[in-house]
Amino acid sequence: MTISRKDIEKVAVLARIRVDDEQVSALEKDLGNILDLVDQLGAADTDAVEPMAHPLNAVQRLRADEVTEINQRDAFQAIAPSTENGLYLVPRVIE
Repeated sequence: MTISRKDIEKVAVLARIRVDDEQVSALEKDLGNILDLVDQLGAADTDAVEPMAHPLNAVQRLRADEVTEINQRDAFQAIAPSTENGLYLVPRVIE
């Protein structure tokens, strides 16, 4: 796939970036190379390849779901300005 000078100038306008004339020719070559690589990747046969959730096929070790801290709610709420039924009361900010 090729990209034209007109395409690059249009994208530059849409992205609101300034591209000089000498940059346009360099971008035309570089973007053309990238699009050629994408075409090569798209042509690869991936029918027998199973999708992966992670490229390294890694498994994350999980820790046991255990309570490790003691309940300190009463101590924390004792120093709060205002609480009710185990909840912190805050001033209304939206009317």
